[in-house]
Amino acid sequence: MLRLVLSLVLLDPAALTEVSQRNVPVPRVLTPDGDRLGYAPVPRPYTGARRLTGVLLGHDPVAKTDVLCGGTVIGSRSRSLVLTAAHCLYHDGRLLERLAFLPGYDSGRPPLGVWPVVRTWVPARWRSRPFSSELLPYDVGLVGVVRRKRPLEDVTGRGLPPMPTARGTKLRGLELLGYPVGRGYPGTKMYRCVGDTVEGVSEGPGLMVTRNCHAAAGGSGGPALYGGSVAGVVSSSSPLSDAKGYTVLTRLGDRFGRMLARADRAMRLLTPTG
Repeated sequence: MLRLVLSLVLLDPAALTEVSQRNVPVPRVLTPDGDRLGYAPVPRPYTGARRLTGVLLGHDPVAKTDVLCGGTVIGSRSRSLVLTAAHCLYHDGRLLERLAFLPGYDSGRPPLGVWPVVRTWVPARWRSRPFSSELLPYDVGLVGVVRRKRPLEDVTGRGLPPMPTARGTKLRGLELLGYPVGRGYPGTKMYRCVGDTVEGVSEGPGLMVTRNCHAAAGGSGGPALYGGSVAGVVSSSSPLSDAKGYTVLTRLGDRFGRMLARADRAMRLLTPTG
């Protein structure tokens, strides 16, 4: 079983350091009992989408760093796929090692088991280009996990459906889930933040941005939930020089739908469900 490392750091797209945290102005905090970054602990027991969410652990062999990100089970016919951020899987063109998903992770315990990753999918540009802000609209990835006696969704419950959105779409009342680390966050408990989104850029598939949440280290890869679906993935905090802090969310658009279909076909061949 994968060794659980509790003193983990976020693999930030730009560097292996924690993102500088900026307080969210109090009037912008929408989360009940939200803290200075807009987050509040998720009450136990974890149910529904929160049971489907967990941590994705990995190791960068070059930097010799253990990595913690978020992830969530996404619905598929293979019942074995997890949604996360691309930068949680690749760094400087190299795939991280010893990747594993721990759904429902709570206080250092994996109540639903440790699921080693057997396949990964990210947009091609994440495998071939150095990081830049132009990559943020494509910061989404999928992992396929090992099938044991039962597939992942048989243990966690049915995965979330994706909610594709086009550039310019605004959503109100998204719930961001993750496991923040550092400056008062343990990295072992799930937190939530409620936020409204606006468009972040005018090119490509676009980006959703919320100024109600400022994701701490460890928050990348967590889901942005909307109406029982997952509409995006937490990508970065304030990478575009916003003085007050905000969180960038990568959309799930048409490109993601095609990647999901490819991943599902591959996992059905690898882990037949009949």
